[in-house]
Amino acid sequence: MTHAQPQDRQDSPAPLDGKVALVAGATRGAGRGIAVELGAAGATVYVTGRTTRAQRSEYDRAETIEDTAEMVTAAGGHGIAVPADHLEPDQVRALVERVDAEQGRLDVLVNNIWGGELLFSWSAPVWEHDLDKGLRLHRLAVETHAITSHFALPLLLRRPGGLVVEMTDGTAEYNRAHYRTSFFYDLAKSSVLRMAFALGHELGPRGATAVALTPGWMRSEIMLDHFGVTEDTWRDAVAAEPHFAISESPRYVGRAVAALAADPDVRRHNGESLSSGGLAQVYGFTDLDGSRPDAWRYLVEVQDPGKPADVTGYR
Repeated sequence: MTHAQPQDRQDSPAPLDGKVALVAGATRGAGRGIAVELGAAGATVYVTGRTTRAQRSEYDRAETIEDTAEMVTAAGGHGIAVPADHLEPDQVRALVERVDAEQGRLDVLVNNIWGGELLFSWSAPVWEHDLDKGLRLHRLAVETHAITSHFALPLLLRRPGGLVVEMTDGTAEYNRAHYRTSFFYDLAKSSVLRMAFALGHELGPRGATAVALTPGWMRSEIMLDHFGVTEDTWRDAVAAEPHFAISESPRYVGRAVAALAADPDVRRHNGESLSSGGLAQVYGFTDLDGSRPDAWRYLVEVQDPGKPADVTGYR
């Protein structure tokens, strides 16, 4: 099958040609950005989620996994959409069996399942937080990752050099020192960081690599809708929220994953907590606008101390 070449790849060899990736939770946001950039690097990418053209998750949004798969293929890879609820072990087992039957390999696993956007409070302490929502958030954000790793890692380990990326919010250093929104949100995001650390210990001696990765302030579809802007007009939101000037597109963290997956020495990152902005300094990639936003350094040095918004030197 011949695929269109992405404009920014030109005639250079595709670094991930022949590689197979599974992006679990790729309907929108970071998962979609990662899937598309893996496709732009030449990979075959299985994209999963609960929202399809036939049904929607409780988010009740228009983005679908079929749309993501088509974007992967248009970027130069081969996108394959597979509906899956990653809380259901039988569905995840069937998903991995399908990847094995069709490809016989798995080189990259991205655990990006989240689904908790409507479930956490920004202000209620744990004793006032809706308990069912809090526990549901934890199941969606943590148990899904464990279930997916349980079934997918034997296939990934079949060949040396596999990569597992655990997607979270915040670096280990930042989250150690900062309370993240609420008890349940903090627990979920910190748990995923620790999950990558633990997987690093289990995968490293077996020839694979696990990392935790966080985007910065990401311009997901939901975030753009919140500010009433589009990816083309996102700077209009800076008047209302000046620190939004440090924000990044979902493709930026996608390029971070693609760079890791193409790095023959990626094992040097095993068990580490990484960020899109930090990896841009290592690998030299940029966001779609040619900039390199470094949101987590900006948060520590500008936003958290209460300084006026100024992204000079941070993108």
